[in-house]
Amino acid sequence: MSLHAASFTVEPDSHFLASAAVLPVPVLRDDRRGETVVRFAPKYADDARDVRVRWALHGAAYAPVVIVQGGISADRRTVGDADGAGWWDALAGAGRAIDTDRFRVLSIDWLERADLGDALAVATNDQADALAALLTELGIDCVHAFVGASYGAMVGLAFASRHPARARRLVAIAGAHRAHPLSIAIRNVQREVVRLGDRHGDTAAGLDLARRLAMTTYRSAVEFAERCADAPVFDADDDHHHFAEEGWLKAAGANFAQRFTATRFLALSESIDLHGVRPEDIRVPTTLIGMTSDRVVPLAELCDLQRRCGASAALHVIDSRYGHDAFLKEDAQIGALIGDALDNKGA
Repeated sequence: MSLHAASFTVEPDSHFLASAAVLPVPVLRDDRRGETVVRFAPKYADDARDVRVRWALHGAAYAPVVIVQGGISADRRTVGDADGAGWWDALAGAGRAIDTDRFRVLSIDWLERADLGDALAVATNDQADALAALLTELGIDCVHAFVGASYGAMVGLAFASRHPARARRLVAIAGAHRAHPLSIAIRNVQREVVRLGDRHGDTAAGLDLARRLAMTTYRSAVEFAERCADAPVFDADDDHHHFAEEGWLKAAGANFAQRFTATRFLALSESIDLHGVRPEDIRVPTTLIGMTSDRVVPLAELCDLQRRCGASAALHVIDSRYGHDAFLKEDAQIGALIGDALDNKGA
């Protein structure tokens, strides 16, 4: 364990000798990254096996632990450090909604099918079981909360149904107990695009186009209308018109293709579609957060989840122009709801 005190400065005070000075209290830190071998039986395999889990822990030493997991693009670097920014720095860090002066944030890199040996797929159950096994290895009996967004919310729901004694509260943002059939259909097309690119020796192009298609579901019709109001422009070199949407989608696709491999994308995309949890099996007090404009996880799914949840559940609905990606954009609204949940306000 790496424990160190945050630095602080005391300014000279003319009254220092006459009265007691109020000094900042140094915060002991527990900032670690590691790899730990855990053992569990994957859902789509015949037996238990050892699995290597890559994890990161950031926050105040000895403070309660909050598991934080994001979408399939997220990794264990939830909180930024000297080596780079975190994917959720807006909400996780010192003084933020998930305050690392009050909590320790634990996150893992998502397991892929290849991490599970001969397993036929990687399930949200597997991610949840890996996290539970990791807690045991780290000597953590129960976490203060599990905060999950998108795929992370699905894993959080699986965790709450399979390991209810290991978490006091669940916050599930833009994720439900099952994948919606229309979303499954669109992801199926994305996977076929990636496989087609792979067969033709251009995996990057397949990933690029799959991400562009995904962006049309992640964001709302309102945002597309606002962003892409410019008229199309004819390009004589290409001999066709270019539309305003192309630049935005092209940039998103290229960025994704640089960061992902085909095998990772195919495994995690399929994992989303294989996800299924009986709401009645969720036995942890739950805060659900949905968006009016989310076309990936329709509000009707969250209403059904709340109604059938096996523990107390509150559903909060955010009106946002950002669709499914609102958890990455609506910092004030999402942060306030997370803060209330961590302070045990609400369900």
